[in-house]
Amino acid sequence: MDLRQFIAIVEDYPKEGIVFKDITPLMNNGEAYKYATDSIVEYAKDKQIDLIVGPEARGFIIGCPVAYALGVGFAPVRKEGKLPRETIKVSYGLEYGQDVLTIHKDAIKPGQRVLITDDLLATGGTIEATIKLVEQLGGVVAGIAFLVELAYLEGRNKLNGYDILTLMQY
Repeated sequence: MDLRQFIAIVEDYPKEGIVFKDITPLMNNGEAYKYATDSIVEYAKDKQIDLIVGPEARGFIIGCPVAYALGVGFAPVRKEGKLPRETIKVSYGLEYGQDVLTIHKDAIKPGQRVLITDDLLATGGTIEATIKLVEQLGGVVAGIAFLVELAYLEGRNKLNGYDILTLMQY
């Protein structure tokens, strides 16, 4: 299935000069969403995954159905102040400043094999921060899966040494 036909291209969003790749048409189409989810599940099957981790909010949309299909749990990575129990955090750079991501301190047990999921690989900053959280807790990043990769932004370079799946590239 050509998943690109389910990605809406939005010019000048969220600001002028940005060409936004909107995944909501893919999510609105049951067959395409199932195909994308099944493709990530197939990628993960031989990786002995114990847990799926995804950054908010679209990492939840991608990761939760994959976790369900694999019969494993899901651990959310959220912005600071959004998780109710004890967390660890990592600060990371954005093009316009800094942000902080957190995960519950007990979300990952040492040695657990983790698949990180998100909708889009752009500059790689969010996933690089997510990897740091997983590894601080002793998790092993067994793979990283995305629907879309903006290859021209070279975010993959920040993820050297990790096994990466992208279903579409621009």
